[in-house]
Amino acid sequence: MPPSPRTIAAATLLVAALAACAAPADGTRSGTPRTEAAAPPDRAARSATPPGLPGMPPVLDPSDVYAADRPGKLAPAVKGFPSRVYVPNTNSNTVSVIDPATYKVVETIPVGNQPQHVVPSWDLKTLWVNNDLGDSLTAIDPATGKTGRTLDVSDPYNLYFTPDGKYAVVMASMDRELVFRDPHTMKTAKALPVDCAGVNHADFSADGRYFIVSCEFSGDLLKVDTEKMEVVAQQKLPQQGAMPQDVKLSPDGSTFYIADMMSHGVWVLDGKAFTAPKLLPTGKGAHGLYVSRDSREMYITNRGEGSVSVFDFAANRLTKKWHLPGGGSPDMGGVSADGKVLWLSGRYDAEVYAIDTADGKELARIPVGSGPHGLAVYPQPGRYSLGHTGVFR
Repeated sequence: MPPSPRTIAAATLLVAALAACAAPADGTRSGTPRTEAAAPPDRAARSATPPGLPGMPPVLDPSDVYAADRPGKLAPAVKGFPSRVYVPNTNSNTVSVIDPATYKVVETIPVGNQPQHVVPSWDLKTLWVNNDLGDSLTAIDPATGKTGRTLDVSDPYNLYFTPDGKYAVVMASMDRELVFRDPHTMKTAKALPVDCAGVNHADFSADGRYFIVSCEFSGDLLKVDTEKMEVVAQQKLPQQGAMPQDVKLSPDGSTFYIADMMSHGVWVLDGKAFTAPKLLPTGKGAHGLYVSRDSREMYITNRGEGSVSVFDFAANRLTKKWHLPGGGSPDMGGVSADGKVLWLSGRYDAEVYAIDTADGKELARIPVGSGPHGLAVYPQPGRYSLGHTGVFR
């Protein structure tokens, strides 16, 4: 049977993206970036946190959306789950399961075609493997490590959950849709067409009433009303060839950060005003964003140069840069439950990196399948999951 048009389109865009990653960006030099960040919105001028999205768990601390993510603060729903790192191997159609205590792969799970991310469900009880070209989601029980249902879902490149737990949101990249679904059955509630190419990552505002979405292939950002399930604003990033990736909210809820692997840095956005963002250069191929367990720092993976930049929220600047010994391609991942280890997939090197968050030292480099991507460290602290590889609040 000949490949489908969408499969051909996906392959074409992937080749284009890989070629773009190898090319230098105009006006950008490699090496240590400047450490000053673009000025965030005036925090002192912000009013008190407004009421959250109806049905959303109350915010624990208005000054820190990640207050529930402290070391070892596991929810009752996940207590007793074995600590594991789940690695989707995009080209091997498998999930490698790593025991973080031994740095060894303890199981390899066959899944659907082109698994992109392993995503914890809102209620923390299920891990969903996003089989993008397989048009399916495969459930893994994190209590046993065994697979369960495989559900038919079109183009599930990435997966998120609304803060009230009412909907799963599928990032249907090639279908050009945000699809709101029942979080358990994955039945469609609303398919929202978008006027951009390559919807891929997102994060929600502190009150849960809207979320920011990145569009990888057209360089756009979307602002989506969570309750209305509608795009309320859209803008193109102010740099030619921009390719936005991961999105992360600052602990105080004032700022969204958007990694951009072709602008080689992180865009700093006032989500409420949705004005033009400013670019903070970090390194070649900026891709993933992860907040430390104490909410003080953010780890930024620079996939194109094998490094991790560390951003200090209070100081509002980059403070450190860790280079992987011998290079690598750090992509997506997460922080261990105790906050001591940053786990990252090596997208182009068929390996996973374990990095000490105290000093950036590489603790282990673990061989896995081909094309490792959105790995999930599980379980992690937090009351509920917003999706992706584990965004907990």
